[in-house]
Parts: sequence; structure tokens; C-alpha cells
Amino acid sequence: MQSSLYVSLSSQVALARRLDTVARNVANMSTVGYRADEVKFSEVLSKKGPDAISFANGGEVYISRQHGGLTRTDNPLDIAIDGDGWLAIRTGAGIAYTRDGRMQMGTDGMLRTVNDYPVLDSGGLPVMLDPEAGAPTIAADGAVHQGENRVGTIGLFKIADDAKLARLDNSAVIPDQPATPVMEFTHDGIVQGYTEGSNVNPIREMTKMIELTRTFDSISKMIDSGAENQQKAIRELGESS
Repeated sequence: MQSSLYVSLSSQVALARRLDTVARNVANMSTVGYRADEVKFSEVLSKKGPDAISFANGGEVYISRQHGGLTRTDNPLDIAIDGDGWLAIRTGAGIAYTRDGRMQMGTDGMLRTVNDYPVLDSGGLPVMLDPEAGAPTIAADGAVHQGENRVGTIGLFKIADDAKLARLDNSAVIPDQPATPVMEFTHDGIVQGYTEGSNVNPIREMTKMIELTRTFDSISKMIDSGAENQQKAIRELGESS
């Protein structure tokens, strides 16, 4: 009886964590460049006692790298990434990477994100424009021109597939491995005048939320039923003895 209770409780812990990620995804489904949270579950076996008992662990949360859809804005300071690359930005926590390509040019000419982080080139330096030279033209390889003059290059970076990502400011991430500059633009590039939306699928996430809530309620009822049966057994055994 106690084993079934512990297994049920472990399932509820795992479901509660999954519900948290779904709620966070739904809240950010309109956040530009947002990458959804997913949970990877595994089985935990306990061999205390004569029989092995299978528990659900809390789950490992990871950030999905699936692409979001592109939206045309025609703003010359908006860029989206075609491929798996990331933009590099300098933050108070160090260099981070984002797919949110909404930029603004400061009075000093520095390109910054909407959260005021400097956008970096492939060498890790801020991209500087001429604030008096008009709107820039940005090529697929990140080359930035104002008129006939090339004034800088926006860096595009690759993050290793096995790198773990920590979230920063919703759309930005910090990998546990160094990112490397993209040198070949056959499969990766920058698209000017577009932004990339969240990769959250609203219908899928709402369906998950309904299913998880129902499962959580079912387990709660099972726990209550098990507790009632245990109390009934104690009463009846006590009376018969």
C-alpha cells in the first residue's frame, strides 16, 4: 500500500513540473524568439525490499531548439535567422545568445537589442553604425552596409547540439559550451525585415495542459481511494482481532 502511495506521489511531482513548463510556454507564445521548455522524464527504480519499485522522477527540463515562424515587418533593424544560428549579445551575465532579432540603434550608433544589450560581431565586439548615415542594409552573411560603405558585420554563432542551455530574459540563452562563429552561410543566414516568433504551438500546449490536469486529478482520486481502503482495512482487522 505504501509503495503505491509513493509511486503516485512521484507521478504528481513529475506532472506538476510538466504543468509549470506548459504554463510558462503558454505565457510566452507571443514572445519573439522564445524557445519552449520541454521535460524529459526517466524511470527511477528502487530495490529496497523484495520487489523493485518503479518511480517517476521529477524530469529534466530542457529548451527546445525547434524554429519559430517568420513574420515580415519591413523594419530595416529587424532581422530573423534562417537556420540554426544565434545572435550574440553582451549581458550582465556575460555573452548570451538569442533568436530575437529586434534591434535599435543608439545615439552613439551601437546596435542594441530591445532589452538594450549590445549586438556583437563574430569577434565579440559591439556592432557600431553611423547614426547619421541612414538605415542599414544587412546581408545574409551579416554584413552591414550604410549606403556604399560596409560599416560592420553582425555575428552569427552555432551552439553545439549537446550543449545545455540556461535561460536569460526569456528569449536569450547561455550555453555550457562556447559557441562558434558561423563561417559558411549555405544553411545559415540572416533575413532582414523579419522577426522570428516563438516556437510554442498553442494548440499543442493547451491540449497538454488539459491532459496533464486530468491525469493529476485522476492520481489524486486514486490516492484518496487508497487511503480510504487502508483505513477500512485497519478498522476491520482491528475489530476481527
